[in-house]
Amino acid sequence: MSNPFFINKGPFNISVLLKLLNSKTKIEKEQEIGDIKDLVSAETNCITFFHSKKYQDLAKKTKASYCITTDNFKEYLPSQCKSIIVENVLIATSLITAKFYPNSVEDEFDNSVNNIEKTEFSKTVNFGKNVLIGNKVKIGSNSLIGHNTIIEKNVQIGNNCKIGSNVIVRNSIIKDNVTILDNCVIGKKGFGFFPKSNENLRYPHIGIVIINENCEIGCGATIDRGSMSNTEIGKNTFLDNQIHIAHNVKVGENTIIAGQVGIAGSSIIGNNVKIGGQAGISGHLRIGDNVDIAGGSGVIKSIPNNSKVMGYPAKNLREFLKESR
Repeated sequence: MSNPFFINKGPFNISVLLKLLNSKTKIEKEQEIGDIKDLVSAETNCITFFHSKKYQDLAKKTKASYCITTDNFKEYLPSQCKSIIVENVLIATSLITAKFYPNSVEDEFDNSVNNIEKTEFSKTVNFGKNVLIGNKVKIGSNSLIGHNTIIEKNVQIGNNCKIGSNVIVRNSIIKDNVTILDNCVIGKKGFGFFPKSNENLRYPHIGIVIINENCEIGCGATIDRGSMSNTEIGKNTFLDNQIHIAHNVKVGENTIIAGQVGIAGSSIIGNNVKIGGQAGISGHLRIGDNVDIAGGSGVIKSIPNNSKVMGYPAKNLREFLKESR
């Protein structure tokens, strides 16, 4: 369920996609490609991408018919997956993604919104002043929406949810008993672009945000939707104020994150994790279960289960304290 809110303009013949990339890859037969997906979710007649050795184990198991990659990484692909060799994998992937999902590149304001008083929710939702609701929105029973909040198109909100004032939500699924406090932005595109000549090439974001049951999102938090996969917050996880969760991040269940923490794209945070205020976590890392990260730490490497770390770069707590004597 990586892109339920975006319209796929495919399928496209593989020769059309190769021409878009100016690729010299030779094809044995013409084939219709139905979608672009990540290595894990790609199926036969899909195209995927592989740009980092960190994902070599996933690349070996992909079911995709074609993979955008480099000459150095093509050896990791299974026999049924033909490599498309390019100079810059992520730029090539962005071009293909925009071909399939042209409406996922930008996030203009939603022209479809109406005042909630003119919608079906006027009788089922407790709401404040100047609340706007977009198309394809679903809101469960016993939910509350504060003043000046905009629930833009493509949002599903569960039962017993509390959405604060001055909140913007788009391209998101919010499940039951979730509280989102004032001034949050949920489901907008992430910070994905690539410098190219004298311009920056925007990367399409076809994922969504999923916030699972019994979560609380603090004031001023920003949670970006996924680029290729989804950004997801696990059950019973609480985020403090002024937190940024970047695209494709997965945060586990029963996790507590203090204020001003930033988690960069595609990192995975386990269950029962505690992260102190103003800590920073780099992208594409895996933080295990039952991990404690002290406030102000800078995490630049993955952390195994049941660890306590501190400092910059973050290291085992005992090692940090020993060196600080």
